[in-house]
Amino acid sequence: MESTSSLLSVTDVVGAEQPRVCSHPEYVSSAGVEAIKLATRAGLELDTWQQFVLMRSLGERADGKWSAFEVGLVVPRQNGKGSILEARELAGLFLFGEKLLIHSAHEQATSSEHFRRLLQLIEGVPEFDRRVLKAPKGKGMESIELRGGQRIFFKTRTAGGGRGLTGDFVALDEAMFLSEATIGALVPTVAARSVHGNPQLWYTGSAVDQQKHEHGVVLARVRERGMKVTPRVAYFEWSAGGSDPSVVPDGVRSDPEVWAQANPGMGIRIAAEHIENESAGALGPREFAVERLGIGDWPTTDGSAAQVISDADWLAVKDRGSGIEGKVSLAFDVRPDRSMSAIAAAGLNADGRHHIEVIDHVPGTRGVVARLVGLAVKHGADVIVYDSFGPAGSLEVELRNAADESGIGLRPVTGREHAEACGQLFDAVDQDTVRHGGTHELAAAIKGAAKRPLGDAWAWSRKGSAVDISPLVACTLAFWAVEALEPAQDFVFEMFS
Repeated sequence: MESTSSLLSVTDVVGAEQPRVCSHPEYVSSAGVEAIKLATRAGLELDTWQQFVLMRSLGERADGKWSAFEVGLVVPRQNGKGSILEARELAGLFLFGEKLLIHSAHEQATSSEHFRRLLQLIEGVPEFDRRVLKAPKGKGMESIELRGGQRIFFKTRTAGGGRGLTGDFVALDEAMFLSEATIGALVPTVAARSVHGNPQLWYTGSAVDQQKHEHGVVLARVRERGMKVTPRVAYFEWSAGGSDPSVVPDGVRSDPEVWAQANPGMGIRIAAEHIENESAGALGPREFAVERLGIGDWPTTDGSAAQVISDADWLAVKDRGSGIEGKVSLAFDVRPDRSMSAIAAAGLNADGRHHIEVIDHVPGTRGVVARLVGLAVKHGADVIVYDSFGPAGSLEVELRNAADESGIGLRPVTGREHAEACGQLFDAVDQDTVRHGGTHELAAAIKGAAKRPLGDAWAWSRKGSAVDISPLVACTLAFWAVEALEPAQDFVFEMFS
């Protein structure tokens, strides 16, 4: 009875019509009025909050250009964000005279589903449908072309890297996954249309969680520009207050008024009972805070991402007198652009602590295989460890041929093992059970290393890091191998050369 009473008490609570965070440039008129009418004609009835976004994002200056070049929309999932994009794209095709529109998503399935919804809206209005010249539906080929020349393409960013995503209107959906490489390739091409056109760039998504979103910094920068009320940026965010999803009080997490503030579709598109079920355990506390309350774990935006291992913690385990005594493990890694390679060793020191060190950090990959095999033979390491799914994997055939002749084993790590290695090294630094010699290669890598999600854990992000982290990756894998693998023999350590 108590549970039923609780449910009944929230049935009258509906989502907030206005966002908690909102900024937009001033405008003299808004094309949002016409866009909303057009959407209604197509059978797309927009909620009040969706109309709020369209009115302010489609504000026009006195010269007829959009007051906002960039539009950011952050709202928890399932609230109806896609309908706003559908209305904007319908208007771009049938009202604004935009010749080329691009709808981009991180996943192919998301992009394809949006294509199907938009096409269905168009086909539902005979006047619109007659204007369609073609609408190919092949996977990865989805597009709609009108007889007047207007076109909208539906693309995925998963493999394309972002090049070719230029247009009069570009929607970057699932912007939590938007990489800096993609946006770096995109913005200059969109800007080229600003002389004789009226381009607009939209970023839409939900709150960033650094444990899941390796590239969340791009959306975080849009958010920062919006919160600073930057000229030509419109930003709308439905969220609960808070900056750390891991420490949301129970009273906040279970409050229907908080749910309503973060979810404008509550009571319309999302039942309060469903949110209550999520809060009660269907989602974990942190996941509920991010996914339903919009409380993000937002990355820093100044290029100095928060260090995974702090300078102080790294300095605390530095010991120039430490060295490996006994069995040794070898590992190597290669920078993604192949400009640098690193070889590392790990083992136990005289105090029984783990010791890691960089043996080589050299340009390119030439000579790396010969050096690895030579070190393994000299120091009795019977296995060489590496990440075959990373850039080091390209040396696998050459390494295997050389290792077979010398009787050296190869041990590529799985994704799960790579994540285990990263977690174990992190814990070892935190628990004071590892030592290093304080070389500059490792210090630089520690300072600039970022994380990437890997299942429920994380690994070092080669592409997302500000520096070359191949020395850190190599040391991490060598560290893991000390306990995970069992060498054939022990030996007395000598300085590597």
